[in-house]
Amino acid sequence: MEEIVIGVGGMTCQGCVRSVTAALNGQAGVSAVDVSLEKAQAKVTFDPAATSPAALREAVEEAGFDAA
Repeated sequence: MEEIVIGVGGMTCQGCVRSVTAALNGQAGVSAVDVSLEKAQAKVTFDPAATSPAALREAVEEAGFDAA
């Protein structure tokens, strides 16, 4: 397992946190997600054989947020 921290822009409330969490949890190979509104980031633990950092960032963007 690997861990990545993705900067998430555009979150304004706990509903946004839930949306980002759901988008990331929906990706194959993701085993844990911790999204922080205060830090504007998502910490994701994932299996690099099943997904990639680029795919995780894309999932955040498809949910309507900016990923860095």
